[in-house]
Amino acid sequence: MEQKDCIRQSLEVARLLFLRNRTCGASANMSFLLGDRVFVTASGTCFGTLTEDDFAEISLAGEHLSGKAPSKEWPAHVVMYRLCPGVQAVIHIHGRAGVLWSTMAHPDPDDCVPKHTPYLEMRVGRTGLVADYAPGSRELFQALEERILACGSRAYLLKRHGALVGGDSVMDAFYNLEELEESCGVAWELAGRSVQTFK
Repeated sequence: MEQKDCIRQSLEVARLLFLRNRTCGASANMSFLLGDRVFVTASGTCFGTLTEDDFAEISLAGEHLSGKAPSKEWPAHVVMYRLCPGVQAVIHIHGRAGVLWSTMAHPDPDDCVPKHTPYLEMRVGRTGLVADYAPGSRELFQALEERILACGSRAYLLKRHGALVGGDSVMDAFYNLEELEESCGVAWELAGRSVQTFK
């Protein structure tokens, strides 16, 4: 896929996520990989008003090649590209359901979202839980790397922070993210109602 097509898909996905109240303000970021170059949304950008000029180009080593300053969370995207084979796009949001579910006590940090429906497992398999560190911090990125090495998934919840999901394309990452958010919402409601579920 060419750069212009990836940009077009990114703008479409960003607007959908904003309109669906998955993100607000300048709290989200996304990227796509082309060869050895990463195109990531710029610092301070809003998914509701994102334009084709709101992307920074960086190398996989983190060198800023062109465009605006990248999101401070660009290292999380690079970690996903480096450690998750086949991932070509990454989306991070502070979605309500994902944040709520991440605050719960989870006995297995390599599989923290229950399989109340079959669809999350069909799309991403397990969902890893990343320990609570400050957004944009070296400690957070190190914790993410450790969880990816342990879990090997394309979907993660950052504790008290939100979801980070990869995919084969921007649209595939969007589908994976939507399924994760819906699954977290179902899990939260069922836990709150103390409903007995079948395993």
